[in-house]
Formats: sequence, C-alpha cells, structure tokens
Amino acid sequence: DAWLRSHGIVGLSGVDTRKLTRHIRDKGAPTGVIAYRPDGDLDIGAMRDEARAWPGLEGMDLAKEVTCRQSYAWTETVWRRETGYGRQQMPRFHVVAVDYGAKRNILRMLAEHGCRVTVVPATASTQDILRHEPDGIFLSNGPGDPAATGEYAVPVLRELIATKTPIFGICLGHQMLALALGGRTFKTERGHRGANHPVKEHATGKVQITSQNHGFVVDPDSLPAGVEATHISLFDRTNEGLHVRGLPIFSVQHHPEASPGPQDSHYLFQRFIDAMATEKR
Repeated sequence: DAWLRSHGIVGLSGVDTRKLTRHIRDKGAPTGVIAYRPDGDLDIGAMRDEARAWPGLEGMDLAKEVTCRQSYAWTETVWRRETGYGRQQMPRFHVVAVDYGAKRNILRMLAEHGCRVTVVPATASTQDILRHEPDGIFLSNGPGDPAATGEYAVPVLRELIATKTPIFGICLGHQMLALALGGRTFKTERGHRGANHPVKEHATGKVQITSQNHGFVVDPDSLPAGVEATHISLFDRTNEGLHVRGLPIFSVQHHPEASPGPQDSHYLFQRFIDAMATEKR
C-alpha cells in the first residue's frame, strides 16, 4: 500500500480477479468506478448511476489529452542490466514521431535502431512535421476513438502519405493510417488486453506472440485497393496490420516494443529502418 501510494498507482485487492476476467470474457467489458475514502463511507448507488451514465469511448478524442504540448528530442535507448539506459550518439536516420500518447519504449526502440527522434504533438500540421526533414515518420499508440482523433489528424496524414516518406504506425497509429487511406475503424465488444495474443503474418505464415491493449480495430474489408492486410489475430480474426503496396508505409495493431513482454515482433523496427535506408540511397 505504501509503495502504491508513493507512486500514485491505483491498486485493487480483495477481488477474485479470475472471476472478473471470466465475466469480461463472456459479457464484454463493463464500465466501472474506482473510488476511495479512508472512512469507507461510499455512496454505492451514486457510483453505480455514474458508471451507467458514462457514454463510453466512442467519439472521444483522448489523444489531445495525453500528447506532448511542444516538440522535443528523444535520444534514450533501451535499458540494459549492465549499463542501464543509454543514449543514441551516432544516429543514421531522423524520425519524426507523432505523439498520440506514445509509450517511451517505442521511442527507445527507435533510438536503439539508430534514429534521432523528434517527437511532435498529435495536432502538428504537415508543415510542422516536414520542416524537420525526416527520413521517416512514426505514428504512435494512444487512447480514445480513432475516428475522433482523425478529424484533425487524417488530413495531415494524407498529405504525408503523398510525399511517399516511410511511415510506420503502432496501435492507434495503425488505425489512424487506415483511416487516412480510406478505411474504417470500429469498437469491439471486448478489446484486446494482455501479453499473449497470437498474431499471424500472412506473407510468411509465421505466428508471433504479441502484447496488445486496444478496444478499436480496423475493418479490413474497408481497406481500398492497393492496401493489403498483413497480419491477423488468431483469437478473433481481427486485423493486426496493413501495408501500402509499392510504398514504404505500414503499420500494426499490436505492440512490438512491449517491455516486459514478448519480443517476436521486434523485426518491425528493423523493417522501418530498412525502408528508410532504401529511400536514402
């Protein structure tokens, strides 16, 4: 309790989490309220009414709530037992990362692979991004309804796609790319949460164990000609990746950077590096 308090983390105890997991699996994800009073005097009825009145995530643009407020440089590389976190001092490529709520380890993985990373807000314009003269553009993960964030992000992404600059997206970044290409997204009943999700890559037939945390997915049937679905979930057959034929533009729904977590999809970062190297020749 003291450790959780010192780090500002909410904890849950005295609950059969296995039963809760089965309930979510069978009934879908419910809305809940977390409340605390030292004296235990909680109005359960009022909290229940509050939970029932919550409209849900659909239509909510949460990327604006969590994005950075101004651009900044990122150089920290991944953690090693012997040395801790390092610094990228000899970058080969310059990547502009659009921050919809980016996980730090994604940025570390980009730096680890030889990138100088400039992080820009989710609301950055095409000019804001291209003035950095990036070798590649990264679209980050983040919370909320992609269609809501897309109101301002999709027009920018369409202009970036037209430049044929290498683009790599993860999670919400994958969904944003799909919307910019003309696809659609929708909210699932249960979502994907956890570090043990099997995903199949169509091109190789290989199955990768992945880490996932999302409630919205891309409708693969909505993707236009020239955009191919590259990965599929073996749990529920939902889309897990896409690629634009003939262009160095691709994205995945899962989290290849997960730490701790499976590392089966680390190759995607190298794929992005290879795309930038090819374009620089």
